[in-house]
Amino acid sequence: MEHDHDHGDDSDHDHHSGHSHKHHEEMFKRKFFISTALSIPVLYFSTFVSGLLGYTPPSFTGSNLIVPVFSIIIFGYGGIPFLKMAKSEFEDRQPGMMMLISLAITVAFVYSMAALFLNTQSSFFWELVTLIDIMLLGHWIEMRSVRQASGALDELAQLMPDTTERINEDGTVEEVKVSELEEGDKVLVRPGASVPADGVVVEGESDVNESMITGESKPVSKEPGDEVIGGTVNKEGSLRVEITATGEETALSGIMKMVEEAQESKSKTQLLADKAAGWLFYIALGSGAITALAWTIAVGFNVTVIERVVTVLVIACPHALGLAVPLVVAINTSLAAKNGILVRDRIAMEEARKLDTVMFDKTGTLTKGEMGVVEIETDGIEEDKALTLLASVESDSEHIIAEAIRNSAEERDLSIHDAEDFQAIKGKGVRAEVKGETLYVGGPNLAKSEGFKISDKLNQFAQNAAENAETAVYLFRDGEAVAAVGLADVIREESREAIEKLHERGIEVAMLTGDSEDVAEAVAKELNIDTFFAEVLPEDKDKKVQELQDQDKEVAMVGDGVNDAPALTRADVGIAIGSGTDVAVESADIILVQNNPLDVVKLLNLSDLSYSKMKQNLFWATGYNAFAIPLAAGVAAPIGLVLSPAVGAVIMSLSTVIVAFNAQLMKRKEI
Repeated sequence: MEHDHDHGDDSDHDHHSGHSHKHHEEMFKRKFFISTALSIPVLYFSTFVSGLLGYTPPSFTGSNLIVPVFSIIIFGYGGIPFLKMAKSEFEDRQPGMMMLISLAITVAFVYSMAALFLNTQSSFFWELVTLIDIMLLGHWIEMRSVRQASGALDELAQLMPDTTERINEDGTVEEVKVSELEEGDKVLVRPGASVPADGVVVEGESDVNESMITGESKPVSKEPGDEVIGGTVNKEGSLRVEITATGEETALSGIMKMVEEAQESKSKTQLLADKAAGWLFYIALGSGAITALAWTIAVGFNVTVIERVVTVLVIACPHALGLAVPLVVAINTSLAAKNGILVRDRIAMEEARKLDTVMFDKTGTLTKGEMGVVEIETDGIEEDKALTLLASVESDSEHIIAEAIRNSAEERDLSIHDAEDFQAIKGKGVRAEVKGETLYVGGPNLAKSEGFKISDKLNQFAQNAAENAETAVYLFRDGEAVAAVGLADVIREESREAIEKLHERGIEVAMLTGDSEDVAEAVAKELNIDTFFAEVLPEDKDKKVQELQDQDKEVAMVGDGVNDAPALTRADVGIAIGSGTDVAVESADIILVQNNPLDVVKLLNLSDLSYSKMKQNLFWATGYNAFAIPLAAGVAAPIGLVLSPAVGAVIMSLSTVIVAFNAQLMKRKEI
């Protein structure tokens, strides 16, 4: 029912912006409440309602004008937006909901105005105003559930700092706007600051977190000669960077361009209700023509014939059809939200049931995106004792491995001892004194340089760890290794179950990662993933989605990094994991707040449920027509059964109630 055409006067491209959606939602809400308030006098003074409820409205000078005057105002204020929206359907030669609504309200309006001047008894004013009210309500509900901001590009832009510290020729440092930087300028990037533009390190050493651009979970160490990307975040050390690209030329701008292109190439799916409305438009016109012809042949052309035709055309626009889809969408959206699923694009929610491939980004989606101890092997010492000593030695280190070891010790509730005389051995490991004994922690290089012994058992463990793409670290005591731990990006508990359930639904699972082939293979094997793509560069992620789509697959992409944004937008359904960077969330159709891959399965269940409810509702809404149109046309007139507009309207209300009740039943379902 909602279109890819402009609503009201806004231009077409504006439709895509969140601002435009909010504007339309407010417009329909306002029009609905004002029109409904103005409808009260129309209903109160209408002869049909007063006859039905058995009261006589007061009569005074001009009281006979209340119904037509208020109806004209409502038609002008609440009905005109539908006529404007019908214009684009008319121009595209694709009649849908808007042309059907416009046909019904225009016919009812013109006939009622004519009836006023011809002084006939029947008019459709009350049907006209209730039809407009309900259509405005349907549109408002729908807009509210649809509202979608496409702030992906703003979010990307926010990764870039506004100011930076430029190093002048004389060595002084001044704060300047990033936009003033030129190629060849040198900047100082302090610990915790963002790199202002693409460049090369000329002085200093540090680790830089590039996960928001490359998806690589480990911070990347940088030294003179290494390239850095604008928008990434420096960790502990200070870096002096020479700028090589600014503005449009930076990697981040490239990603922004791709997000924009992918957003524009989004497929436009029209809702079922639109198709149904299109058919109904032709059915209504056809039925009207047949009615006019048949009655004219039977009784000659007179007011009764016109009344029949108008009844058919008004009845052909079902209130229920206007609500059939929006109500399901609204309930579906709130059900999803209760289950931690935020729907930004309802077309994607609808498409989800057709998916046959789900592609997960590895880091931060299937895995936690942080290093952790995944296995431990000891030689002459208990596991917990070994982990306690490892964590104690590393208690003062800032290194990512040290942090992983400390976290694992904390998870096991082990108490960490104080370390004294801590010393980092550059590129090899660390040493410290714990409870009076000197301990070393490090890899094979440390063992070589210090002449430590490593038993076959621990050596074998380290080899196996390397095959599984884990980093092995030893604990040395008295010149020999007593324990080793394997560290890797920790796989989420829920990932395994999510993949099993997707397989049960007959859905293929693919994985995408910037990590090396061996890391990817180890994770894919562990999780029983069907296909994986390793060492994928950020700018190529959306190409991998495209590759699968070219094989006629319906692909969902589940990711969290900025570098996933183009892929999320390119996919048939883009699903962002909520803890992900803001931009991925902005370029996704659906956001999983809980970071739980299992919610992908919930999403598919919800999609199935809402689709079946939409179909049932469309059946009720159009079924009413199949029954009411022939009666309104006077098929049963020979046996004295003629459906008056008023009775038609009552049946119409009944079908609306059924549709609303059926939509509410969704809330009872377990997802």
